[in-house]
Amino acid sequence: MFKARVIDIEQGAYEILLNVDDAGELGVHPLDHVRVYCEKGSLTAVANITSTLLSRGEIGVFTEAARSLALKDGDLVNLVPSERPQSITHIRKKMNGQKLSGEEIRVIIRDIVENNLSDIELSAYVSAVEMRGMDMDEVTEMVKAMVETGETIVFDKSPIVDVHSIGGVPGNKYALLTVPIVAANGVTIPKTSSRAITSPSGIADTMEVLAPVSLTAQKIKFIAESTGGTLAWGGSVNLAPADDKIIRAEYPLSLDPRPQVLASVMSKKKAAGVELLLIDIPTGKGAKVETEDEARSLAQDFIELGRRVGIRVECAITYGSQPLGRAVGPALEAREALMALEGKYAPRSLVEKSCVLAGILLEMAGVAERGRGRELAEETLRSGKALSKLREIIAAQGGNPDVTSDDIKVGKYTQDFTAWEDGYVQMVNNAAVIQICRTAGAPRDKGAGMVIWQKMGSQVKKGDRLFTIYADSTVKLERAKTLAQKLTPIPIGGMLLKRVPDYRVA
Repeated sequence: MFKARVIDIEQGAYEILLNVDDAGELGVHPLDHVRVYCEKGSLTAVANITSTLLSRGEIGVFTEAARSLALKDGDLVNLVPSERPQSITHIRKKMNGQKLSGEEIRVIIRDIVENNLSDIELSAYVSAVEMRGMDMDEVTEMVKAMVETGETIVFDKSPIVDVHSIGGVPGNKYALLTVPIVAANGVTIPKTSSRAITSPSGIADTMEVLAPVSLTAQKIKFIAESTGGTLAWGGSVNLAPADDKIIRAEYPLSLDPRPQVLASVMSKKKAAGVELLLIDIPTGKGAKVETEDEARSLAQDFIELGRRVGIRVECAITYGSQPLGRAVGPALEAREALMALEGKYAPRSLVEKSCVLAGILLEMAGVAERGRGRELAEETLRSGKALSKLREIIAAQGGNPDVTSDDIKVGKYTQDFTAWEDGYVQMVNNAAVIQICRTAGAPRDKGAGMVIWQKMGSQVKKGDRLFTIYADSTVKLERAKTLAQKLTPIPIGGMLLKRVPDYRVA
């Protein structure tokens, strides 16, 4: 028996720490799998070895494993060496370029959900999918396995619609307009969204400025059926839980394999009871998808996968070469979305995209005739019905329904950047905008981000504002300022394309 010491470090997988002498006596080597037993239950964990942090007879239990077994410091546990998970054999098979069967995929997904794989083993799986790919049969089986290993929501009404953007474009706050527009027309849209992974703000981060987004599956169902819509964080719900663990492994490797993108989206939506799904594919220079041919190929894959798993899918290929609207960052985006709903000034790109997507959903749901959905969406926005519906959703999720755009607090420290010469805006660099906003503190600092005053093609005079950085601290503002001077996210030019060497300072 060993005495537990809880180690407050999030590892993702189930992991434990053994004294080197205890490990030698048990025949356990670093990264071996062991079975841990206590009064509350048992689990398989990955072993780490130390010669200094633990005394003999102690076992360090990292956060996830301690939480699963409800362990406290001093609790008694036992452990025995365990065989490596069967899924490792299947991962190696995929690394060799072979097709996996449905059962093999189920074993892998089950081990991921049960935290039976170490970070290295999970990274190997993600890398294998990236390099070797998967055909549509494998992706279909993965969707089914991911749905089966989590919760599902069954609604009492129909149709259930949703919209999902594959992302890659900063400021992509369309859902705060699209969801209430659709819901205001009597169509149920239980939207679950992600938090930012590499962007300055995910839809969930932006909505969290207005209301809590961590909802249970039961709460999502109740709110969607009573108000018509939700804007919730998908990570708070146990829908296709393997997806969140896979994303965690993809992030440090900067991987986003297409089979996993397809399975990720469709498993979440299938588990959420969605019947009609619109996929937004932003396309253009600086977006995840840069060419229309690539966008069409991805759209066909989504449509085919939807057919196989029982979801009717349509896709919208949208402009993605620069940020949507002017605001980037949680609070700035929430303010801009509210301004559009309130009928105040709002960028045309935001209003147009939000209404186009809402219009397609209204047509898919049979509420509007084909080709008339956008008109209905724009009228819903113009009439104030969409604003009323968003306030209803905010109240149901526990926020203040009387909130206005003027109430939104943004970063109190700001820095304007101006044009250094007369000319035209050549582009807005999506990647540079994202880096600068994250350096300023977004999405963790809700008020941090950027407002872009000039878009591609705009004529500017020397001294005109190009963009403003917002931050919640002077230190982060200075870091973002320095990065912006280096990256030049909004370059100005005329007929002269380049001077070498370039002595200008932004």
